[in-house]
Amino acid sequence: MAKTTKTTEEKVEVAEVKTPAQKVPKKKLTSGILYVEATFNNTKVSFTDKNGNVIFWSSTGALGFKGAKKGTPFAASKAGDVVGDKAQTLGIKEADVVVKGVGSGREPAIRAFMAHGIEITSIKDATPVPHNGPKAKKPRRV
Repeated sequence: MAKTTKTTEEKVEVAEVKTPAQKVPKKKLTSGILYVEATFNNTKVSFTDKNGNVIFWSSTGALGFKGAKKGTPFAASKAGDVVGDKAQTLGIKEADVVVKGVGSGREPAIRAFMAHGIEITSIKDATPVPHNGPKAKKPRRV
């Protein structure tokens, strides 16, 4: 004798979770200036229009990197990637780059920004150079 089993099909409706869309910019930009400040402890990347008004920015500390990891090239590339993604949604086609500082995140931040299809027209190094340095300590008296 064969046993017959009833199969019950349950209909489960899954509600779609809608994520909030990114803010649509008021004005379309085609070019701007990318500022990269790379210190030994952190890397800050900001994108401005041609007048110098900051449109958006990111830093390795703002992305959640802590301590010595903030100064790494990997963290700098993540910061450049965030700014490049925002620039791509805004419709940026080309950008000038101004680099400041001697940290290890100078080049990776620019490379991650370029990976989003934005053409770099010029790269300027604006690292401050001391001409004489700070005042020397007084001589030690023995």
